[in-house]
Amino acid sequence: MPKPYPREFRDDVVRVARQREDGVTIRQVAADFGISETCLQNWLRQADVEDGAKPGVTKAEADEARELRKRVRLLEQENEVLRRAAAYFAQAHLPGK
Repeated sequence: MPKPYPREFRDDVVRVARQREDGVTIRQVAADFGISETCLQNWLRQADVEDGAKPGVTKAEADEARELRKRVRLLEQENEVLRRAAAYFAQAHLPGK
């Protein structure tokens, strides 16, 4: 996977693409900056979401959701360990054993 472009670079490219002259295409702007047209379209789409112009998940929301999924996974693992420990100790302390 290629190394991501710096945030400042992406912001500059998006700004130029949004303020382009009539007749200048997204493809031309992308070529001028040495990126693919699809890459620039994705950046523009995400910038619209971040700005609230279009519905979608912002980067901050996606980061938070990822962290929460990791936390849930960890808590589920801890819960399973506790469940097994409780079952072990309950079995170990039965009368007649």
